[in-house]
This record gives sequence, C-alpha cells and structure tokens, in this order.
Amino acid sequence: LYYPMDSWFIKSTACKDRMIELNKTINWKPAHTGEKRFGNWLENLQDWNLSRSRFWGIPLNIWRTEDGAEEKCIGSIALLAKEIDAANKALKMTQVVPGDLHRPFIDEIILVSSKGQPMKRETDLIDVWFDSGAMPYAQWHYPFENEEKFKQNYPADFIAEGVDQTRGWFFTLHAIATMAFDSIAFKNVVSNGLVLDKNGQKMSKRLGNAVDPFKTITKYGADATRWYMLSNAQPWDNLKFDEEGIVESTRKLFSTLYNTYSFFALYANLDQWNADDAGVMPVDQRPEIDRWILSRLHTLIDAYQADMDDFDVTTACRRIEVFVNDHLSNWYVRLNRRRFWKGELSDDKRAAYATLHECLLVISQMISPVAPFFSDWLYRSLTATSGKHPESVHLTDLPLPKHDLLDEALLRRMDYAQHISSLILSIRKKEKLRVRLPLRRILLPVLDERFQSDIDQVKELILSEVNVKEIEYITDTAGMVSKKAKANFKSLGKRLGKNMKVAAEIIQSLDQDAIAKFEQGGTLTISVEGEDYALEREDIEVISEDIPGWQVAFEDGITV
Repeated sequence: LYYPMDSWFIKSTACKDRMIELNKTINWKPAHTGEKRFGNWLENLQDWNLSRSRFWGIPLNIWRTEDGAEEKCIGSIALLAKEIDAANKALKMTQVVPGDLHRPFIDEIILVSSKGQPMKRETDLIDVWFDSGAMPYAQWHYPFENEEKFKQNYPADFIAEGVDQTRGWFFTLHAIATMAFDSIAFKNVVSNGLVLDKNGQKMSKRLGNAVDPFKTITKYGADATRWYMLSNAQPWDNLKFDEEGIVESTRKLFSTLYNTYSFFALYANLDQWNADDAGVMPVDQRPEIDRWILSRLHTLIDAYQADMDDFDVTTACRRIEVFVNDHLSNWYVRLNRRRFWKGELSDDKRAAYATLHECLLVISQMISPVAPFFSDWLYRSLTATSGKHPESVHLTDLPLPKHDLLDEALLRRMDYAQHISSLILSIRKKEKLRVRLPLRRILLPVLDERFQSDIDQVKELILSEVNVKEIEYITDTAGMVSKKAKANFKSLGKRLGKNMKVAAEIIQSLDQDAIAKFEQGGTLTISVEGEDYALEREDIEVISEDIPGWQVAFEDGITV
C-alpha cells in the first residue's frame, strides 16, 4: 500500500543551476555518466526528501512547538547544551545532554520556544544518504576541529563507486558540497561497471555462475587477477569475467617479464655485471637498437603518466603489454641475444646490460600500482647488487620521461621495420614458406621520399629478419595492387552524424587513382548534402587486395 506522508525536504532546487555549473568542472570517467546520466538528473532535479519514518539512524535535529508555530534546528552539541540549559530554567527541568544522541534518548529532550512553550523533537530520522554525503566533513569532525586537515584534503582527488550511485552517493556529496560550501566534493570520479560471467549474464548463486574471488586469487594470484580485470575492460564498462583471460594475462605480461628477467640475470650474473656500473657508455654513443628501445621506453613513460593522470588505467596497462611483448621481448631481446652471448664483457655488452636493466626497472615501477607483488619481486631482483636504490619499488618515484632520448625519426623507421617484417612473415605463414627458405625479393610501394629514406636505413635489418635477398621500391602500383577505401566510423561518426552513411558510400566508391592521390597527399575533401568535409589519413582505411600471381599484405598504411 502507498499512502501520502508528511516529510521534511531540503530545497535543493534553489541551488540547481549552481550544481549543474559545478558538475561541469568534475572529471567523470566515463564522461557521458557526468554529462548525460548525472547531468540529466540535475537538469530535472526535485527537492530532496530528507526525512524517514524509522527508529534506527540519525535523528532529525529539529524541535517544534505543538502548534508548529516555532521551530529550532540544532547544529551542534554545544548549541544543544545551551538550549537544554535554557529549557531547564524556563520549564523547571533537570535535563542533560544524552551520552547517546540516538533514539530513544534524544526523544526525551524538551526545548523551549521564545514564548516559553515546550518544543519536542520531530520523530523522523535523516535519510542515510545524507550521512554518506556528509562524510567528507564528518571524518574530520569539521567545522568543530581539524580545520587545516580538512582544507588540505578537500575536495577529494578521486572517488569510485557503481554507476547506480548517480542518484545516491554521487548526488548527496555534490548537493551538500554545493549548498554548504559552494564547492565540489570530488575532482575525479570513476563510476564502476558490473562484473558479469563470461557469457555476459549477471552472477548469482541461483544460476550457479558466481565466481568465488578468494578461490580465484588463491589459484591465480592477486596480481594476475587484478591485471586481467583492469587491462581487459575499462573500470566503467561491464566485465565478462573469464578465468581463461587471467591465464592469457599471465602469459602475455608476467611470464614474458619473468623470462626476460631470467635471460638478463643469467648472463649478467655470469659476467658479474652490476647495476651501478660506472663504465657504461652514454646513451647517445650506444648502438641504434639501444637508443631505439630507450626512446620507446621514455615515450611509454610520457603516455603512461598522461593515462594515469586521466584515470585511464586500462589504456596504461595495454601500453605496457605492447611494450613488453612487441618491443622489448620480441624485438629488442631477440635481435640482441648474440650481444649477451659474447664471451668478454665488452663496452657493447655492458651497454646492452644497462639498456635492458633500465627497461625492466622502469617497467617494474609502472606495473606496481596494479601488480604490487610481482613488481616488487622484479624490482628487488634487479637492485639486489646495488646500494643506490630504495628497498622497495613502492618507495620509489616513477622516473620522468627524458625528452632528450626521444627520437621520432628513429621510432618511425624502426616501426616500419617491425611492421614490414610482420607483414612478410604473415605472407610466409599463409603460404607455408618457412623462414629458412630464402626469398628473392619483396616489393614495397613508396608513398613519399621520406618513407624510402627511412626504409633504406633499416633495410639490412628487415632482410636478415625475414630472409629475403632484396627490397624493390615501386612508385606506381597500378596493375599490381588493387586497393579499396573504407570509412573509419570511429573517427568520422561524430563529425558527420546523419551524413555518415552517404559519406561511407562515397568513400567506398573511390577509384584507384583517387585512392593513390589520397595516400600521397594524406587529405581528401568530400561533399555531402551541400556540405564539404576534409578527411585525414585516420578517417579512411585503405585496404589492399590480392592480385593473381602476387601475395599482398597490408597494415597501417603499409603494403608489402
């Protein structure tokens, strides 16, 4: 049965516009929760129903005369003591402030009005969500004490809760902060999604699809479980939890790091190489492959810090995985194994040790927020022979990116080498041609002079990597490679809106000459419904198709 009741309200609608204004200064993750879900809630804000007809909870601190003509709101124990003293004198009573301010003790307190009339407390309680919204102040007993501590810690740098708290904790925090302090209560907020089973169903004991977190952590470890959950999906997206994903995360990151460290430690210990080696040559004098991986590392540091500062931990984790697998293990270590195998501890070998040691050390620091146990083991193992490092990775500061080590040209041409090698190996795999079988030549369509110059500088590396005798450049692919264009809906969707479908058809109808001009110039202008749109390289995906007698592979604008 539903029936109307008298309730106490906070007139939150009076502060509606200010709440909306302050909400725009908060960094919501994801942004649409703050802009749409929470923003729409504020746009349609109603007055806050504060009171509840309960027994257990925080009593409503309002006393009224029997006729309701006069009321008092008590804001502190000191004020309550003062009002009790006044009531005792006026009403000839001997009341004291209760040791417990909850019901039923607080209900026995009677105050006095300005006209000498008895005043009794309203029997309602305060909504428990008001308690949660008041926690930034209650935790410091502010404003009665700890004023400096409060100022140092308010507003909060970061909070996180389920997306269902839009009308709960998120609102009460924001409402109280706006109405009482004309401020925000938090600077950044992550609204968490749900953890579902591997089929996307909600977990429940009834369905038998619930996962016991303690058994999972015991079986796979806390680091692997946490890394899988944070790298697999953004915290604000629903996660389809699959134990096979934990196994995959372990293989991709932790096993690769363990094997890379074991390789490093084996030869470093044999040579008695120490991390404090003062004889290591400066970075600018090291081989190009060393300068490349360090440039890639410090590029990663830069991007990682930007991601973490923006509370985008998933992208940060994925960047680390790409670096560890594609760059450090599968490229740098593999191509440099002979440097570590050499018998004598030469300057070149010392440079290789120092380079790999720095990469592993920095990676241990970057993974430490998500994988605190493995990262500390790796860090302590790397610094065991050094007396210049803190005892634990968690006592270190993440190094700042060294911009003098960043070499865009070197990164670009090594990226070409990796992509071209990968494409050639994919063709070999497709045609079942083992790498041991030498191939006579590969053809590379040239988009511009810089591309050919870059390839020339890594040509020998590519040829040795894929066992090919010769690279031949071609400037005219007509008759050799057939290409088609496809719209990138991700980059164009927001810009084109309702015109997206027509634009996609125009892009798909581009002929070979138009595609070639686009690849050379990097821009294309199309007209839809009388409106012109300038498209860039990232807006159009060019796909190469096989021609009879040729095997073609294509990725990220590179055709082999």
